[in-house]
Amino acid sequence: MADAPDLDLRLVRYFAAVAEHRHFGRAAEALHITQPSLSRQIRSLEREIGARLFDRTPHGVRLTDAGEVFLPRAKALLRSAAQAAALTRAAAEPGRITIGFTTGLIVTPAVRELRRRHPDADVRTLHLDWGEIRAALLDHRVDALVTRLPFPTDGLRVTVLYDEPRALLVPLDHRLAGKESVGLDDIADEPLPRLPADAAWNAYWRIDPRPDGRPAPDGPVVNAVEDKNELVASGQAVAIVPASIRHRPDLTTVPLHGVEPCHVVLATRPGGRSRLLADFCKSAEANLTGA
Repeated sequence: MADAPDLDLRLVRYFAAVAEHRHFGRAAEALHITQPSLSRQIRSLEREIGARLFDRTPHGVRLTDAGEVFLPRAKALLRSAAQAAALTRAAAEPGRITIGFTTGLIVTPAVRELRRRHPDADVRTLHLDWGEIRAALLDHRVDALVTRLPFPTDGLRVTVLYDEPRALLVPLDHRLAGKESVGLDDIADEPLPRLPADAAWNAYWRIDPRPDGRPAPDGPVVNAVEDKNELVASGQAVAIVPASIRHRPDLTTVPLHGVEPCHVVLATRPGGRSRLLADFCKSAEANLTGA
């Protein structure tokens, strides 16, 4: 261990950014530093490790074989450091908790009750994008999370708070707008948006395959809620959504019958024993009912 390099976590973070963007300029912009400075920092890291991590290409950079080996270990190192810092802060500040939530879900009643019961505690909330909810829990950015299934729940403690119906999201001038309800047969040929590399989300929110085994028609790939809404508004797709979510004025929802409701859940890390967390869980189960 005496010969092990003394890695600077800041340099490891810079390496991870360049590996993600595959471009020094874009990585430097994301890190809010200059490109020459970033290049110098990466060279310093390569000297510490004793291996070249990137090869330059006409369009940016690519990882060397050594870089490919180092990348997953660098991510694990950064995650471990973040978790160590979060756990240490939690031990030093037992009166602090952060509640995560995703689009369209209201945690205010449970948070307000927790603040009433613990007026001296630092109770925070954080809106999370869909793709980061599991990582936010595991990285200790949030202590509890209110969201919708499905998402990877292995290794987490999950409690269903309530169910809510699903509905069809369409533009105001769509042929189905204004109907009392619709079924899957009504949208048999309607394309639905897809998320990249999220089979569980696609299967659930596209109902793919359909009960008769047919695949759901493929719509465009989207990465964000606003992208999906724009596609629907422009007539390129329809979408299946939670009935409670409010949308922009050029869109409307129609009740979707014959499908199971979606589940709103409370998720926490196993082993969380703080009094604040326990009280928030009780408050969530009592106050977040979907009414």
